[in-house]
Amino acid sequence: MKEAASKQIESILKDYHWMMNSIKILRDSMKDAGEELTAQYGDEAGMPKAKGSTSDPVYRECVRREKRYLVIHKYETKISIIQDRMHLITDEREIEVLHWLLEGKSYRWIAMHMGLSHTHIGRIKDSIVKKMSECVPNVKNGTNDTKLLKHKSAC
Repeated sequence: MKEAASKQIESILKDYHWMMNSIKILRDSMKDAGEELTAQYGDEAGMPKAKGSTSDPVYRECVRREKRYLVIHKYETKISIIQDRMHLITDEREIEVLHWLLEGKSYRWIAMHMGLSHTHIGRIKDSIVKKMSECVPNVKNGTNDTKLLKHKSAC
């Protein structure tokens, strides 16, 4: 089970930067919710709707935005897995590598910045993942779908 948690944490570390950017952009785009939308009134409102879907533009926009809010929530949940475990990383090199990984930098860029080899950066990242995956309170047992969803704990 620890291996599955390690793979998930490694995946989140890789995707952290773009998920943060997506959350910012999605939140900004959701601020103007409901503007320039009008409900149907008069004769058109009383007419039968097409079967199989609704023709109400306001309803469809609400459904679309609800899906976007769910995406934001999913990204926030994944990001909080890393943020809740950052206190476990205490070594200065590991902290520096973690910082640059979260900024979306490549192993080679980090290696040049720190004066190390890119393979050494990979080993440091593996150590970070190992430390973070040791603190996995609620991984589902007996399934292949190991999501760290209810991860709020003091570790």
